[in-house]
Amino acid sequence: MDPAVLRDDLIDGLASPPKNVLTDDAVAVAMRDVPRHVFVDDERTAYADRAHEILGTRVLAPSTVARLLQALSLDGDEEVLIVGVGVGYTAAVVADVVGETRVHAVDISRPLVIEARENLAEAGYDGVLVDCRDGAEGFPEYAPFDRILLEAAAVEPPRALREQLRDDGRLVFPRGTHRQRLEAITADGETESFAAVSFDPLLVEGEQSGAVERNRMAREDREHAQRRAESRRGWEHEWIEWDDAIDSPSRSD
Repeated sequence: MDPAVLRDDLIDGLASPPKNVLTDDAVAVAMRDVPRHVFVDDERTAYADRAHEILGTRVLAPSTVARLLQALSLDGDEEVLIVGVGVGYTAAVVADVVGETRVHAVDISRPLVIEARENLAEAGYDGVLVDCRDGAEGFPEYAPFDRILLEAAAVEPPRALREQLRDDGRLVFPRGTHRQRLEAITADGETESFAAVSFDPLLVEGEQSGAVERNRMAREDREHAQRRAESRRGWEHEWIEWDDAIDSPSRSD
Protein backbone atom coordinates (compact mmCIF):
# COMPACT_ATOMS: atom_id res chain seq x y z
CA MET A 1 0.00 0.00 0.00
CA ASP A 2 1.07 3.59 -0.66
CA PRO A 3 3.05 4.88 2.40
CA ALA A 4 1.21 8.21 2.20
CA VAL A 5 -2.11 6.40 2.65
CA LEU A 6 -0.69 4.47 5.61
CA ARG A 7 0.53 7.73 7.16
CA ASP A 8 -2.90 9.30 6.78
CA ASP A 9 -4.51 6.29 8.43
CA LEU A 10 -2.01 6.47 11.30
CA ILE A 11 -2.55 10.18 11.94
CA ASP A 12 -6.32 9.84 11.67
CA GLY A 13 -6.16 7.09 14.28
CA LEU A 14 -4.05 9.18 16.66
CA ALA A 15 -6.42 12.13 16.33
CA SER A 16 -9.63 10.11 16.83
CA PRO A 17 -11.18 8.03 19.64
CA PRO A 18 -10.12 5.95 21.43
CA LYS A 19 -6.58 7.40 21.33
CA ASN A 20 -7.22 11.14 20.95
CA VAL A 21 -3.54 11.91 21.55
CA LEU A 22 -2.90 14.17 18.55
CA THR A 23 -4.59 17.57 18.88
CA ASP A 24 -2.01 20.01 17.48
CA ASP A 25 -2.63 20.78 13.79
CA ALA A 26 0.99 21.70 13.01
CA VAL A 27 2.31 18.47 14.52
CA ALA A 28 -0.35 16.46 12.70
CA VAL A 29 0.59 18.02 9.34
CA ALA A 30 4.28 17.35 9.97
CA MET A 31 3.67 13.72 10.89
CA ARG A 32 1.68 13.30 7.68
CA ASP A 33 4.62 14.75 5.72
CA VAL A 34 7.53 12.80 7.23
CA PRO A 35 8.12 9.39 5.60
CA ARG A 36 8.45 7.28 8.74
CA HIS A 37 9.36 4.18 6.72
CA VAL A 38 12.72 5.80 5.94
CA PHE A 39 13.58 5.68 9.66
CA VAL A 40 12.14 2.22 10.39
CA ASP A 41 13.50 -0.68 8.35
CA ASP A 42 10.31 -2.73 8.42
CA GLU A 43 7.85 -0.98 6.09
CA ARG A 44 5.07 -3.31 7.16
CA THR A 45 5.08 -1.94 10.70
CA ALA A 46 6.50 1.56 10.15
CA TYR A 47 3.01 3.04 10.33
CA ALA A 48 1.75 1.01 13.24
CA ASP A 49 1.57 2.86 16.54
CA ARG A 50 4.40 0.92 18.14
CA ALA A 51 8.03 1.37 19.10
CA HIS A 52 10.96 -0.30 17.31
CA GLU A 53 14.46 -1.30 18.41
CA ILE A 54 17.24 -0.21 16.05
CA LEU A 55 21.00 -0.10 16.78
CA GLY A 56 20.43 -0.47 20.49
CA THR A 57 17.96 2.40 20.78
CA ARG A 58 14.19 2.62 20.84
CA VAL A 59 12.42 4.40 18.01
CA LEU A 60 9.45 5.98 19.74
CA ALA A 61 5.89 5.04 18.85
CA PRO A 62 4.12 7.78 16.86
CA SER A 63 1.70 8.45 19.74
CA THR A 64 4.67 9.12 22.04
CA VAL A 65 6.22 11.46 19.48
CA ALA A 66 2.92 13.36 19.30
CA ARG A 67 2.85 13.76 23.10
CA LEU A 68 6.46 14.99 23.20
CA LEU A 69 6.04 17.58 20.47
CA GLN A 70 2.74 18.89 21.78
CA ALA A 71 4.36 19.37 25.21
CA LEU A 72 7.18 21.22 23.42
CA SER A 73 4.57 23.74 22.18
CA LEU A 74 6.08 24.76 18.85
CA ASP A 75 4.92 27.93 17.10
CA GLY A 76 6.96 27.39 13.95
CA ASP A 77 9.92 29.76 14.30
CA GLU A 78 11.90 28.34 17.23
CA GLU A 79 15.52 27.24 17.43
CA VAL A 80 15.31 23.67 18.74
CA LEU A 81 17.81 21.29 20.32
CA ILE A 82 17.02 17.57 20.44
CA VAL A 83 19.09 15.53 22.89
CA GLY A 84 19.10 11.85 22.00
CA VAL A 85 18.40 12.04 18.27
CA GLY A 86 18.27 8.25 17.84
CA VAL A 87 17.54 7.39 14.22
CA GLY A 88 16.29 10.92 13.52
CA TYR A 89 12.50 10.53 13.21
CA THR A 90 11.52 13.03 15.91
CA ALA A 91 14.06 15.52 14.54
CA ALA A 92 12.47 15.21 11.09
CA VAL A 93 9.00 15.96 12.45
CA VAL A 94 10.32 19.00 14.35
CA ALA A 95 12.16 20.14 11.21
CA ASP A 96 8.92 19.96 9.25
CA VAL A 97 7.32 22.34 11.76
CA VAL A 98 10.09 24.91 12.32
CA GLY A 99 12.39 24.45 9.31
CA GLU A 100 15.32 22.06 9.05
CA THR A 101 18.07 24.66 9.60
CA ARG A 102 16.53 25.57 12.97
CA VAL A 103 16.92 22.05 14.35
CA HIS A 104 20.09 20.88 16.09
CA ALA A 105 20.47 17.38 17.47
CA VAL A 106 23.02 15.39 19.45
CA ASP A 107 23.51 11.78 20.46
CA ILE A 108 26.23 10.07 22.47
CA SER A 109 26.27 7.05 20.13
CA ARG A 110 28.34 7.53 16.97
CA PRO A 111 26.56 4.74 15.03
CA LEU A 112 23.23 6.45 15.75
CA VAL A 113 24.57 9.84 14.65
CA ILE A 114 25.62 8.31 11.33
CA GLU A 115 22.26 6.55 10.99
CA ALA A 116 20.32 9.72 11.80
CA ARG A 117 22.26 11.81 9.29
CA GLU A 118 21.66 9.27 6.53
CA ASN A 119 17.96 8.90 7.36
CA LEU A 120 17.37 12.65 7.55
CA ALA A 121 19.10 13.20 4.22
CA GLU A 122 17.06 10.46 2.55
CA ALA A 123 13.82 11.87 4.00
CA GLY A 124 14.65 15.36 2.72
CA TYR A 125 15.77 17.01 5.99
CA ASP A 126 19.54 17.06 5.53
CA GLY A 127 19.64 20.65 6.86
CA VAL A 128 19.25 19.28 10.40
CA LEU A 129 22.61 19.47 12.17
CA VAL A 130 23.42 16.21 14.00
CA ASP A 131 26.56 15.89 16.12
CA CYS A 132 28.08 13.18 18.33
CA ARG A 133 28.50 14.37 21.90
CA ASP A 134 27.38 13.93 25.50
CA GLY A 135 23.78 15.16 25.53
CA ALA A 136 24.07 16.29 29.14
CA GLU A 137 26.41 19.03 27.91
CA GLY A 138 23.92 20.26 25.31
CA PHE A 139 25.17 22.11 22.22
CA PRO A 140 26.64 25.38 23.56
CA GLU A 141 28.05 26.47 20.20
CA TYR A 142 24.50 27.05 18.92
CA ALA A 143 22.83 28.14 22.15
CA PRO A 144 20.57 29.67 23.28
CA PHE A 145 17.59 27.59 22.20
CA ASP A 146 13.88 28.37 22.30
CA ARG A 147 13.03 24.72 22.84
CA ILE A 148 15.01 21.73 24.09
CA LEU A 149 13.68 18.18 23.87
CA LEU A 150 15.42 15.57 26.01
CA GLU A 151 14.46 12.11 24.75
CA ALA A 152 15.78 10.34 27.84
CA ALA A 153 14.68 10.14 31.46
CA ALA A 154 16.30 12.19 34.23
CA VAL A 155 15.43 13.06 37.81
CA GLU A 156 16.45 16.64 37.04
CA PRO A 157 17.32 18.15 33.66
CA PRO A 158 21.09 18.63 33.25
CA ARG A 159 22.26 22.03 34.33
CA ALA A 160 23.90 22.76 30.98
CA LEU A 161 20.58 22.29 29.17
CA ARG A 162 18.80 24.68 31.54
CA GLU A 163 21.52 27.26 30.96
CA GLN A 164 21.19 26.95 27.18
CA LEU A 165 17.51 27.94 27.19
CA ARG A 166 16.44 31.41 26.16
CA ASP A 167 14.72 33.49 28.84
CA ASP A 168 11.31 32.48 27.45
CA GLY A 169 12.47 28.97 26.48
CA ARG A 170 10.94 25.60 27.30
CA LEU A 171 12.58 22.24 28.02
CA VAL A 172 10.60 18.98 27.78
CA PHE A 173 11.84 15.74 29.32
CA PRO A 174 10.64 12.55 31.04
CA ARG A 175 11.11 13.12 34.79
CA GLY A 176 11.75 10.18 37.06
CA THR A 177 13.37 6.76 37.19
CA HIS A 178 11.04 3.74 37.33
CA ARG A 179 7.89 5.87 37.38
CA GLN A 180 8.14 8.73 34.90
CA ARG A 181 5.99 11.61 33.82
CA LEU A 182 6.49 13.94 30.88
CA GLU A 183 7.31 17.42 32.12
CA ALA A 184 7.97 20.85 30.63
CA ILE A 185 10.11 23.35 32.51
CA THR A 186 10.71 26.99 31.61
CA ALA A 187 13.95 28.93 31.99
CA ASP A 188 12.66 30.51 35.22
CA GLY A 189 11.70 27.14 36.73
CA GLU A 190 7.94 26.93 36.13
CA THR A 191 6.82 23.37 35.42
CA GLU A 192 3.91 21.67 33.68
CA SER A 193 3.22 17.94 33.93
CA PHE A 194 1.71 15.67 31.29
CA ALA A 195 1.03 11.96 30.83
CA ALA A 196 2.96 9.07 32.32
CA VAL A 197 5.74 7.81 30.02
CA SER A 198 8.54 5.24 29.97
CA PHE A 199 11.97 6.19 28.61
CA ASP A 200 15.50 4.86 28.96
CA PRO A 201 17.75 6.95 31.24
CA LEU A 202 20.05 9.67 29.96
CA LEU A 203 23.47 8.18 29.21
CA VAL A 204 26.86 9.78 29.76
CA GLU A 205 30.21 8.94 28.17
CA GLY A 206 31.01 5.27 28.79
CA GLU A 207 27.38 4.16 28.90
CA GLN A 208 26.57 3.92 25.23
CA SER A 209 25.97 0.51 23.73
CA GLY A 210 29.16 -1.56 23.67
CA ALA A 211 31.03 0.56 26.21
CA VAL A 212 33.39 -1.29 28.54
CA GLU A 213 32.61 0.84 31.59
CA ARG A 214 29.26 2.24 32.69
CA ASN A 215 28.95 5.04 35.23
CA ARG A 216 25.63 6.86 35.32
CA MET A 217 26.80 9.10 38.19
CA ALA A 218 29.51 10.86 36.17
CA ARG A 219 27.33 13.80 35.12
CA GLU A 220 25.78 14.20 38.56
CA ASP A 221 29.23 14.17 40.21
CA ARG A 222 30.50 16.90 37.90
CA GLU A 223 27.47 19.08 38.51
CA HIS A 224 27.60 18.68 42.30
CA ALA A 225 31.31 19.52 42.33
CA GLN A 226 30.67 22.63 40.26
CA ARG A 227 27.88 23.76 42.56
CA ARG A 228 30.07 23.23 45.63
CA ALA A 229 32.89 25.25 44.09
CA GLU A 230 30.53 28.10 43.21
CA SER A 231 28.95 28.13 46.67
CA ARG A 232 32.23 28.64 48.61
CA ARG A 233 32.15 31.92 50.50
CA GLY A 234 34.12 33.86 53.08
CA TRP A 235 36.32 31.79 55.37
CA GLU A 236 36.30 28.82 52.95
CA HIS A 237 38.11 30.86 50.33
CA GLU A 238 40.46 32.35 52.94
CA TRP A 239 41.26 28.88 54.32
CA ILE A 240 42.05 27.55 50.85
CA GLU A 241 44.28 30.52 50.10
CA TRP A 242 46.01 30.13 53.50
CA ASP A 243 46.65 26.43 52.80
CA ASP A 244 48.08 27.25 49.42
CA ALA A 245 50.36 29.86 50.98
CA ILE A 246 51.77 27.31 53.46
CA ASP A 247 52.44 24.74 50.75
CA SER A 248 54.13 27.16 48.41
CA PRO A 249 57.89 27.92 48.74
CA SER A 250 58.86 31.07 50.63
CA ARG A 251 59.70 34.08 48.52
CA SER A 252 63.00 35.73 49.26
CA ASP A 253 63.12 39.52 49.59
